[in-house]
This record gives sequence, structure tokens and C-alpha cells, in this order.
Amino acid sequence: MTPAARLQAAIELLAEIEKSAKPADSAASAYFRDRRYIGAKDRRAVAETVWRVLRRKSRLDWWLVHLEHPDADNLTGQWGARARVLADLVFEGVQPDPELFRGAHSAYAPEPAERRVMDMLSEQKSIFHRDMPPHVRGEYPEWLTPRLTALFGERLVDEMGAMRDEAPVDLRVNTLKASREDAARALAKEDIKSTPTKLSPLGLRLARRVPLVQVQAWRDGLVEVQDEGSQLVALLTDARPGMAVADYCAGAGGKTLCLAAAMENKGRLVACDVAEWRVDRAGDRLRRAGVHNVTKRVIGGESDKWIKRAAASFDRVLVDAPCTGTGTWRRNPDAKWQLGETDLLELVGRQKDILASAARLTKPGGRLVYATCSLLAEENEDQIAAFLATHPDYEVVPVPQLWGEIIGGECPVPGPYLRLSPLGHGTDGFFGAVMERKAV
Repeated sequence: MTPAARLQAAIELLAEIEKSAKPADSAASAYFRDRRYIGAKDRRAVAETVWRVLRRKSRLDWWLVHLEHPDADNLTGQWGARARVLADLVFEGVQPDPELFRGAHSAYAPEPAERRVMDMLSEQKSIFHRDMPPHVRGEYPEWLTPRLTALFGERLVDEMGAMRDEAPVDLRVNTLKASREDAARALAKEDIKSTPTKLSPLGLRLARRVPLVQVQAWRDGLVEVQDEGSQLVALLTDARPGMAVADYCAGAGGKTLCLAAAMENKGRLVACDVAEWRVDRAGDRLRRAGVHNVTKRVIGGESDKWIKRAAASFDRVLVDAPCTGTGTWRRNPDAKWQLGETDLLELVGRQKDILASAARLTKPGGRLVYATCSLLAEENEDQIAAFLATHPDYEVVPVPQLWGEIIGGECPVPGPYLRLSPLGHGTDGFFGAVMERKAV
């Protein structure tokens, strides 16, 4: 593809992501699937542009408005995507000369008024400007400012700055098949450099992105993609061989795999979800990992009859609740712009119901673990406080009390809950609370 054709593809894909209800990676997969003539090298170049623009969207928009771009009042659709891509090009040190857009791509060439804006952008030393408000500098929706300020205080700028960066690739070693050292050696044989994660004893962090489906260590089930923070949540569940364990919101089975390995394939592990397609999707991963103690179960919501029959029969119950995903913005930069306050309020209500329902499964003396990949207190500490107020038979087990025995090393959090962030811990944003049901 010519440089102009790559830019056109990036503009089209950005517009598609904006109008699609799908996550950006799903929209990109569909876009490229429909255009198989685009080669691997060109796909990477287009994707790099698209994801860079998504990470800079708020700052690019600020500049376009500040410099009175002709489309500044309506930065939507293909023309909004076009304005952002051209501005991004300038900040990457490339002036979008009209000659670049000759022939079939002439429609994307900057007009005279746009070239004036591009010229002014080229004079800027940084994409940042002293007049940018915190939500623009931090690339997050303005309506979240009071919540994030209450959470981070003086660290707000630095914390949200870390959320702008691209996330590293973390792998979890499948201890059913290999040690961390064995897995690292297997990756090294394929010229893939990795380093042990700092907090998780199961993690390897890759030095660069690789197509894992082509990696033999992944195909053999030695490793799975899983952020270090997610690994820690699963480990704190403290699933052991011979236990009865429920992964209540199992999804595609990422944490289920970690629980199964901790149980050494011994005991009963039930992976639950309300969506059959998500439960089914976990099948290939379980087989590749050599897991055979998992029962998959589709539940019909909080009133499901199986929950009543299985009440008080599980030693461990993990609730990885559906959430805003604000802790995963490094991986999903498009998600923040699709999130509204109404979405948050609806999720908080669902989380409350899910947690109360899952709690019925925990036996006396057993533990209930609640987790989200959200930064927001309403989905985290506030949920636990509300749950404990209506469930006096549960009490919090402080994470520092469990850390040494389960994970080892120095606990990275001072409070009773696991609260992780990219700035503080090098992981995605995660929250975890461990609660024990009092013995009768």
C-alpha cells in the first residue's frame, strides 16, 4: 500500500470503530477480514496509526478546536477521523503534503484552511499544552474528573498519564505443564525474550509483541495471555487441590485456567456465565492447557435454580464482576469514549445483585473473592461496604494477611483490599477483596 492508502485505511477504520458497538479490536478484525488484500506489514502500519490516534484523541481534538480547524465543531464520522489522522501525522513529524494524496486518495488531501492548521501544529514542540485541562491531558471523559480526583488526589495527572501508555504483554505460566523457568526457556528457543513479573510468581513479561498463535509454547499450552494484575486476583482466591471452587463470572476462562492450575486438576471447578457463547469459547483454552476438572455451566441470572441447589457448597467463590473496565484503558483506549455515567450506574446495580447471588454458594468457613478491572470506588470499595452491611455473616480478610502465604514476597498494598494501577504496580488497574463466611 502507498502511504496515502494506509492513511485512508486508518481513517476508514477509525470511523468504523466510532460507529460500531464492537470493541476496537473486534472492529479492526472485521475490517481487515473484509480486505484480505491488505498485507501483514500494511495491517500493522494501519493499526499502529489507529491505536495511536485513539490514545491521543482528547489532545488531538483539543488542538483542532484551539486552532479553529474547519471541522472542529463536528469531529465525528469519517471527516472527524480524517482531521485527527492528519493532526496525528504532524505530531509524528510528517507534514501531510497535498502531493501525498494524488489520484484515488485526493478526497483526503488537506484543504487550504486545514493546511493552515497543520502548519501551526508543526510549530508545536509537544502534543501537550499548558492550557489543557486534566481530563484532556489524561485522556479520559470529563465527567469522571471528580471521581478520579477523589481517588488519586495529587497523583491524578501521573496516574492517568500511565493509563495512556500501551500495556505490555504479560503471560501466565501454566504450572500444569511447565515451571516459569521452563516456559521462559521454551520462549527463548523461538527468539522471544521474557522477564519474570515482579509481583506474580506465575508471570512472564515479553520484551515485544509477537503473534502468539504462531508461538509453539502457546500452542503447547505452556503459557496464556493474562495481565499480571489478573493473575494476582486469581491467586488470592487461594484455590487448592481437592476444593470445590466456583468461577462465577468466568467469561472466556482466563481466571478459570489459573484456578485449575492452582488446584492441580484435583477437585471440582465450576465455570459459570450467563452467556453460553462465552462459556463455549473457553473450551479450546481448557483443552490446550490440559485442564480436565472444570464443569461449564450457563446460569440464568441471580434466580437460577442451580444456585439454590448448590448453596453453601463451595470452598471458594470468585466473582470477577462485569465492570466499566476503566483499569484496562491501556489495552482498550476506545472503551473510555463509549462509557457514560448511565452505564456506570447500571453496572453498579448489576454488580450488587451478582455479588449477593454468588455469596449464597460459599460454605461457612469458605471465602468469597470479589474483583473488577475498574478504578472507580463505586464498583469496588463501595460495593464491598454495601455487601457487608447486608451480609453480617461475612468479614473481610485483609490482603496483606494473605499475601505472604499465598503469593510470597512483600505485599504491594497497605490496605485491606488489592488495588493495583499501572503507575503504582505496572499492571492494569485491578481491585480485589477477599471475604470469609463465618463458620456456624
